[in-house]
Amino acid sequence: MREWAQHSVDEAGGRATVTITGPLTVASVGKLDPALREMDDESVQFVDLSGAGRVDTVGAWIVYRFARDHHAEIIGGSEQAEVLLDAVERAESSARIKPERPRTVKRVVEHVGELVVQFVMGVRRNIGFLGMVMMAMGNLLMHPRRFRMKALVRQMELVGVSSLPIIGLMSFLIGIVIAQQGAVQLQQFGAETLTINLVGRITLRELGVLMTAIMVAGRSGSAFAAQLGTMNLTEEIDAMRTIGVSPAEALIIPRILAAVLMMPLLGFYACVMAVIGGAVVGDILLDIPFLTFLARIQEVVPTYDFWVGTVKAPVFGIIIAMSGCYQGMQVKGNAEEVGLRTTMAVVQAIFLVIVLDAFFAVFFTQVGWA
Repeated sequence: MREWAQHSVDEAGGRATVTITGPLTVASVGKLDPALREMDDESVQFVDLSGAGRVDTVGAWIVYRFARDHHAEIIGGSEQAEVLLDAVERAESSARIKPERPRTVKRVVEHVGELVVQFVMGVRRNIGFLGMVMMAMGNLLMHPRRFRMKALVRQMELVGVSSLPIIGLMSFLIGIVIAQQGAVQLQQFGAETLTINLVGRITLRELGVLMTAIMVAGRSGSAFAAQLGTMNLTEEIDAMRTIGVSPAEALIIPRILAAVLMMPLLGFYACVMAVIGGAVVGDILLDIPFLTFLARIQEVVPTYDFWVGTVKAPVFGIIIAMSGCYQGMQVKGNAEEVGLRTTMAVVQAIFLVIVLDAFFAVFFTQVGWA
């Protein structure tokens, strides 16, 4: 059974002595500490430790603090207790436990300044990373035998072939939603047949490629960051540099090329699945035969809508792959950094994809492809 430290008060001649018995260790002072804190007796002159057992640093600090607060003298302590009491007395400091909180204006200005500096340094590092990739591509062009075709094919499988089921299902459902919601609204004007135009143009021009890019960013962009980040932590990338293998040539360029090559194909596949989803809704809700819906798509959708989506796809692929690889190469320190950089890669890629999509929308409108 656990033995607790206890105290008693002996008063004589207007002076009080607090006698402490039992072990003064972290496991036994749980009841003694609050009892001493509540004691408010100004007549305490001595703290008697002659009945105390084993003492550790916690017990010595509790006794020393009580004696200090009541201006009492500690008597009867063992040699071990005296050593620990002397140590905690010398370790006492009057410094603030928490630093003084700066004023609100100063804190806001400092925080904004830190964000600006981080942004500038991030832009600088991104530009440096882009330069490294371009130099590696130049080296591969000069020495094509160093290009790792097997790594490229493997990444094309991971980025493209493995993502066909989820992208196909997502695009099919998006086509269903667009057709169903569009039909409900257009029926108010007796123009439900224009659902074909709506599904065809919005999927081929915008949503097909955009949703594919978002899905690839969440699936492959995060994988790039996690893979390279883990290799950084395990020092595999440093080992590659040591034996004369360029990490950019072996790891980064195959991933970038795979994303660039597969994005147009995945975007086209997503558009086809979305149109099929719209055709299913047209057949069920609008009494438009399935094959008629598909044939009508060819008539109402301009060819340049297809080219608009096709042009955007490889650019989105570059953005996604560069963001994932860059964040993965920035991992340092610990495993928590891998998760943080992976999240940053996905957020950065999706943000840049949406910004570029808006830019492309304005650009193609200005050149007459609206």
